[in-house]
Amino acid sequence: MSIHSDWGDWLPTAVADADPDGLAIWYLGCNGFVLKGSMGTTLFIDPYLGTGDPPRTVRMIPVPFDPEDVTATDAILATHEHTDHVHGPTQAPILARTDARFFGPDASVTKALDEETWTDAYDVSESQYETVSEGESFDVGEFVVHVEAANDPDADHPVSYVIEHAAGTFFHGGDTKPTAAFDDLGERYDIDVAALAFGSVGMIRDKQTRIPKRTRWYNDENQVVEAASALRTDRLLPTHWDMWKGLTADPTALYEHIRTFEYPRSLAIVEIGDRIDLST
Repeated sequence: MSIHSDWGDWLPTAVADADPDGLAIWYLGCNGFVLKGSMGTTLFIDPYLGTGDPPRTVRMIPVPFDPEDVTATDAILATHEHTDHVHGPTQAPILARTDARFFGPDASVTKALDEETWTDAYDVSESQYETVSEGESFDVGEFVVHVEAANDPDADHPVSYVIEHAAGTFFHGGDTKPTAAFDDLGERYDIDVAALAFGSVGMIRDKQTRIPKRTRWYNDENQVVEAASALRTDRLLPTHWDMWKGLTADPTALYEHIRTFEYPRSLAIVEIGDRIDLST
């Protein structure tokens, strides 16, 4: 399966050409991000360039780049095994072209290696995959990545990531809901930006029967603020609200929900392709 970008190669070119003073973070839509540090280390987290499974799941935003246009990266991090977080046509060509490492929990690595057999379908080596679990930490260039707990009842083994850089700390929760574990993370880490999935409840066709049913996949307004508050993050960055037809939401509504809480201190609303920066 080849992927055709709606935007050409301007976004991966912008990442490649960037020379951030500290840490640059680009939002890829859905729950995907690219992080690039001042020394050039680049991380992808949950990049997804697929269009869903129409008419069950219908992508509502552009496909921002072709994976073949990514010429350099150091790692891809996966939070869990769902298709919009582990996706062969998106991630395997990047691994093949860059020799980057793929980090994910066991269910994510199993999907890539055994279920979708990326090593057979693409020029990817089994040595590029590393299984991680909660409580582990590892270095990727100038980043220190901490693997932490997540609460996603729909996933087999979800994790979250706390990514530390000299310029600041970025939290990626995947599709997590609030969990008591976040109180501990809020005490242990000084989180500058937390990316948390936010969306509405809608009627989505069942995967087997294709009969529409009431579906909640992401945090509502109260849940996303509960998680952000426990993490004690300076900025809440809502994700996923832009992606699926029937589950989109208005992130500006969160201004009223965070108003009386100590954390998050502010709301960072970004659209696909936007960049935010953390400086030393």
